[in-house]
Amino acid sequence: MAMVVAFLAFCALLGFPSLKAAMVMPGNNIWKLTEVSDFSWSNCEGKFPGKILNLSLTPDPITIPGDIKAKVQVSTSVPLTSPVKVAIKLKKEIVTLWVEIPCVDNVGSCTYDNICNYLDMLVPPGQPCPEPLKSYGIPCRCPFKAGVYSVPESSFYIPGVSLPSWAANGNYWMMFILSSGDQEVTCAKIYFSLKSNSV
Repeated sequence: MAMVVAFLAFCALLGFPSLKAAMVMPGNNIWKLTEVSDFSWSNCEGKFPGKILNLSLTPDPITIPGDIKAKVQVSTSVPLTSPVKVAIKLKKEIVTLWVEIPCVDNVGSCTYDNICNYLDMLVPPGQPCPEPLKSYGIPCRCPFKAGVYSVPESSFYIPGVSLPSWAANGNYWMMFILSSGDQEVTCAKIYFSLKSNSV
């Protein structure tokens, strides 16, 4: 569960850099991400068996490339077993309106039918979970047992990230709903701002 939330948070933080190749579409000028700021989150209203208890990324603003410190604590009263679906709604503020970004090449307001497959790509089965997850006994792939998962403040290096011009600067809002089987387990909203320079 913590791995899933951390994966989504970092995707939001970096404007989906793990999918940046799909974002760089023909005809777009490429920009270099230099700063992420105003990162915040909240759980959605309603009763869900899972929720974020704590999620922080520092410093603010975060310089890219550069080091960040992150900590996360999540809980779920139900297990998460494959398939674990994630439905994402992503919006960008344009003037005073929040405009939804459509799903194009698996980027934007998309639904991923089984995030377990993405976790298996990040850490292939048979390989040990990376630090600091390994030290704290937190799984990095499905299934996730019911319980509370905590990663104390840890340092990470964020490499350079390239973005298409349409995504290079601005304020963003993302909502994700995570489901296990037919049950919606958790829902959260993430806000962040991006600043970039043209290459």
